[in-house]
Amino acid sequence: MRPVDFAGFVDDLATQSGRAILPFFRTALTALDKSSGGVFDPVTEADKAAEVAMRRLIKASFPEHGIVGEEFGSEREDAELVWVLDPIDGTRAFMSGLPLWGTLIGLLRGGRAAYGMMHQPFIGERFFGDGGSASYRGPHGNRTLHTRRCASLAEATLSTTSPTLFKSEEAGRYGAVEERVKLTRYGYDCYAYCMLAAGHLDIVVEAGLKPYDIVALVPIIEGAGGIVTTWTGDRPEKGGTIVASGDRRLHEEALALLGGEA
Repeated sequence: MRPVDFAGFVDDLATQSGRAILPFFRTALTALDKSSGGVFDPVTEADKAAEVAMRRLIKASFPEHGIVGEEFGSEREDAELVWVLDPIDGTRAFMSGLPLWGTLIGLLRGGRAAYGMMHQPFIGERFFGDGGSASYRGPHGNRTLHTRRCASLAEATLSTTSPTLFKSEEAGRYGAVEERVKLTRYGYDCYAYCMLAAGHLDIVVEAGLKPYDIVALVPIIEGAGGIVTTWTGDRPEKGGTIVASGDRRLHEEALALLGGEA
């Protein structure tokens, strides 16, 4: 079965996770800190409820598939087909009542990102792709996603979740990129990658990502004509230091400055 054949099932996962999440959004929910004294890393009951709903549906429909989830770990991680789930990417925004979060649903085939969706149930937007094409479906209609041309950092709009999340050596490399761009925006988490795929941003630079932070976004970006790698130019599925660009020329300039894993 080709990965694209799972598109309808991914829609079902998005619908079920959205139903689990929305009763918690903009309420007096309690968040726990997973960081053990490090950078604040919140998790809410909404995260857990959504991942439980998705895992239940995957196991009922495809018991032979693997699952990697942010909240409940890995099962059958060595399977040919593995679902990679982040029930709420952007939990800090979620806690703050801001709609700059989304559910990430990715599918690995043989270790490579084959299909992905970012679902924002409060707004009703879905961004999805299979590496060959990418699309948007939302309250204002449907459209094909395309990155925009941007030949250099001097012309680019950059996004990162927060510059404070980079470690010391990473921060210097990131700073070398930021100081060359036209405009920088902070705090968008998964939304930044989708805005890159939609042609509104040009480059996203981040570090410390886990597979569930990026796998779902890779087929969307690549399907829209963009490129996403580690800072060393390797495949991004395992996370770490990540740079995504809408234009290969821009990507090459950024990689020359980022220079490798810190």
